[in-house]
Amino acid sequence: MATILVVDDEHGIRDLLSEILNDEGHTVELAENAAQARNVRQQLRPDLVLLDIWMPDTDGVTLLKEWSSSGMLTMPVIMMSGHATIDTAVEATRIGASAFLEKPITLQKLLKAVDQGLNKAVPPKATMPLLVPARVGGAEYTVEEAMTTHQAVIGVPHVNGVSLSTMPVGPQPQQTFNLDSPLREARDEFEKAYFEYHLAKESGSMTRVAEKTGLERTHLYRKLKQLGVDLARAKRGQFG
Repeated sequence: MATILVVDDEHGIRDLLSEILNDEGHTVELAENAAQARNVRQQLRPDLVLLDIWMPDTDGVTLLKEWSSSGMLTMPVIMMSGHATIDTAVEATRIGASAFLEKPITLQKLLKAVDQGLNKAVPPKATMPLLVPARVGGAEYTVEEAMTTHQAVIGVPHVNGVSLSTMPVGPQPQQTFNLDSPLREARDEFEKAYFEYHLAKESGSMTRVAEKTGLERTHLYRKLKQLGVDLARAKRGQFG
């Protein structure tokens, strides 16, 4: 798992993000301002940074620009804010931010952004003009949509407007069942295969599997134990 630095001046947000990311198996370092973030970045070299934009000493965009200009932007940085404008989001993208999350941040968006950030290289700074305006075809972008769309345009090859990065990834559901067995056995066989598939797809993340299957974590653990699912194997991603 990864070392993730969370930079936010709000104590409650730092604690919440730390709890979620620790639950996913990551090591989390916390900073409440840019000065602390600089120290952690220098000493630990985190794999990813969640960086708030509005902070009392130095704002997140300024810190991002500082890291970029000094050659220290060697990790993905995900910007966070509840009050940023589209211009601010796009500026952060141009400097080198990999994603933008609008507060309040949902669990699904947080985990998706972190997974994507950890599984791709830090994008080079865009040297081309901005290709996506605030309005296209009469539709307005939110800050998060504007940044996401801008990243897609400058970072993903397209042909005739179609992204080339749409090939399916991850485990594919290939399973056969003995339909001559008693109903209870057949049902248990299916449920075990179902949960093993989702555990493999989510790299053993109990939080995401619980969210995907609609079960409380406690109920999910109990169900997996009842079905004989090997949780240690799931953590190693050996299903599928």
